[in-house]
Amino acid sequence: MSGVLFGWVQYRRAAVLGSAAALMFLAGCQPGELFPQKPAEGADAATAEPQMIEQDIEKPDVFSVTDSGLWDGRPSLGGVWVAHPDVDEPERVIIRNTANDRFVIGALFRRERDNPGPALQVSSDAAEALGMLAGAPATLSVVALRREMVAVEQPEPVVELTAASEIETMPLDPIAGAAAAIDAAEAAQAAPTPTTTPMPLPSPIASPLEKPFIQIGIFSIQGNALKTADLLRADGIIPTVLEQSSQGRTFWRIIVGPAMTSDERSALLAKVKELGFADAYYVTN
Repeated sequence: MSGVLFGWVQYRRAAVLGSAAALMFLAGCQPGELFPQKPAEGADAATAEPQMIEQDIEKPDVFSVTDSGLWDGRPSLGGVWVAHPDVDEPERVIIRNTANDRFVIGALFRRERDNPGPALQVSSDAAEALGMLAGAPATLSVVALRREMVAVEQPEPVVELTAASEIETMPLDPIAGAAAAIDAAEAAQAAPTPTTTPMPLPSPIASPLEKPFIQIGIFSIQGNALKTADLLRADGIIPTVLEQSSQGRTFWRIIVGPAMTSDERSALLAKVKELGFADAYYVTN
């Protein structure tokens, strides 16, 4: 019996050592080498392509103003926004409070010139993010933002290899290691394999319209965005809440759509405005 057991252990030991040798071969190690051969310098750099990411870029040539802004103290819908009489089309902007250097990403709308008060009208969410008090004017800087694809340089990987003389070694019991490997393999084979059902992803819908979506608002607080989305769903409108970031700040945009025809889009906008979102407007995405 002891001879059979000894033969079984010798067989398993040979199998384990053979597998280790195969792994060394696949890893590119040569006999007598501790580490795989390092590829020639510049080989990866010559073939690497710069990574492109979408980023908000300030566009003062599109819109830029530094003027007095005021929040009248009343709550307002639509999230973070400001309004100025020189606006032609709604824009996404960065709003800065020059007094305390706080800033927030929001929407820019047009306001009537004959309305009394400072040139910039500020929403309640924008005032909270900028640290403004009700009825107290503050000097604000408002600059248009446009999303553009920019190249990001990838840093070269730095690999530090420890000298062979500095590596501490300790004896390995091949029989104990083989037995542990066998037990682990048998336990994994006996355990039931968990199954997961992947969630289906929505297929993108192509619309012939240049601006098939309607932007409801931009929010600096996620909870406010989710409450607004629930309000829309309660009235049969299916919103999409987009988490985005710019200038180191995270914000949430709510859009609805896409609409397939101009009539469908007009009807959707009219319904949204009936709910109180008077500043909703068409966007590309």
